[in-house]
Amino acid sequence: MNHEMPRRRFLGLIPAAAFATVSGVAFAGENSQPEEGAVYASFPAQKAEMVQAMVMACHGDVAKVKDLLSKSPDLAKSGWDWGFGDWETAIGAASHTGQREIAQMLMDNGARPDIFTYVMMGQLDAVKAMVAAQPGVQRILGPHGITMLTHAKIAGEPAKAVAEYLQSLGDADMKAKSLPVTDEEKAMYVGVYRFGKGTEDTLEVMQNKAKALTIRRGTQQGRGIHRVEDHGFAASGAPGVRIRFLVENGKAVAVSVHDPEPIVIAARS
Repeated sequence: MNHEMPRRRFLGLIPAAAFATVSGVAFAGENSQPEEGAVYASFPAQKAEMVQAMVMACHGDVAKVKDLLSKSPDLAKSGWDWGFGDWETAIGAASHTGQREIAQMLMDNGARPDIFTYVMMGQLDAVKAMVAAQPGVQRILGPHGITMLTHAKIAGEPAKAVAEYLQSLGDADMKAKSLPVTDEEKAMYVGVYRFGKGTEDTLEVMQNKAKALTIRRGTQQGRGIHRVEDHGFAASGAPGVRIRFLVENGKAVAVSVHDPEPIVIAARS
């Protein structure tokens, strides 16, 4: 037996007031059109610019965090890849900058705390339990390669007991491997390398204000790189990535990015 309800009968069971017509299509309960541009390119994923803004604000801008949460509470769970897999969540940003108020706001709106959060919040029992459950977890690095002990120290007095406990473990402050690079070597790598015809199809290696090497694509924000092998570097917060330079006659003529297979090879322009 066919149990399907005829469309005309179905519509007749719903009051006409329950429908609003937008561009000739009926939507139950809608009374107005969305704002222009509401359906953005990455929909249904959250707007990339709002996600990035939230993660940035969680480094210390309480007012901005409150404003963004009022617009979209689920931004509390945001995460942003700063480059090469250096992922940072909103609560991760608050955790490595000692922003207790921001971290609490995020959790109140559904953010998922991790061991770095508990370290910064001074939750000693929680940290001890997680170390017991996963021995060696204290060696895991946070966003940008920041150590667990650093998370405790930046939180100050509220996390003093946690800092002392992590210090006692002896391996909660193991920074990423980094080999020295001379000024002459830095100059050898600095330059623009092209891998395509588009305006953003370049990799630029430069030195920041601290004279550390960074790399960026096109006009994007640069990421720090640190030497881990001969003419080879790892990206900040992404120890598995390799950025390798081909050097000829004392000058880098090409750069390649591997993760771990080659992703791009760019020639000096």
